[in-house]
Amino acid sequence: MAKIKRVCVFCGSKPGRNPAYAAAARELGAGIAKIGAELVYGAGNCGLMGIVADSVLESGGSAVGVIPKGFPERVLHKGITRVVFARDMAERKLLMESLADVFIALPGGIGTLDEIFQPVALWQLGFMKKPSGFLNVANYYDTLFEFLRRAKDEGFLPAETLDSVAVSDSPSGLLDTLARKL
Repeated sequence: MAKIKRVCVFCGSKPGRNPAYAAAARELGAGIAKIGAELVYGAGNCGLMGIVADSVLESGGSAVGVIPKGFPERVLHKGITRVVFARDMAERKLLMESLADVFIALPGGIGTLDEIFQPVALWQLGFMKKPSGFLNVANYYDTLFEFLRRAKDEGFLPAETLDSVAVSDSPSGLLDTLARKL
C-alpha cells in the first residue's frame, strides 16, 4: 500500500448544525497527522476548515493553506505551517490538486462540491489518477450519491467513475481506502 504524503480536504467554512461534523473534522485531522501526511486545504481559520487544521497541528502534523490573494486577512489561519497564495479561485484549485496525493470532502456547500468534483472529473477524463473520497458524516452525502447513481443509471456517468470515488463514515477507514487506491 502506498503512503499518502499530502491529503487535500475540502469542507465547509462553517461548522454546520450537527456536532458530528466538527467531531469528524477533528478525527480526520488527527488521522492525517497520525499517518504522517500533510494537510492541504483552503487556509481558513473558521468552520470545518479551521477545525481540521487545528486538529492536524495539535496532533503534531503540518498544514499547507492555499488562498487567493485579496481574501480577507481575518479568515487566514495564523497557525498553519505554510501559506500559498493563488491569483484566484481557479488557480487555487489547480495548486491544491498539484500539491495533494488524495482528496477528501467533508460536509460543505457549493464550494466544497465544486472543489471535490474537479479531481473526480479529471480522473474520469484520464488527466489525473489521484483518488477522491467523501467522508459521509451522519449520512450527509447520501442524497448526493443517490443522484450520482441515477446519473449512472441514466447513462450520464460511467460506472467506473462512480466506483472510483471512496465513501466512508469513518475518517480512518476513508484514509485507508484512499491509500489502497494510490
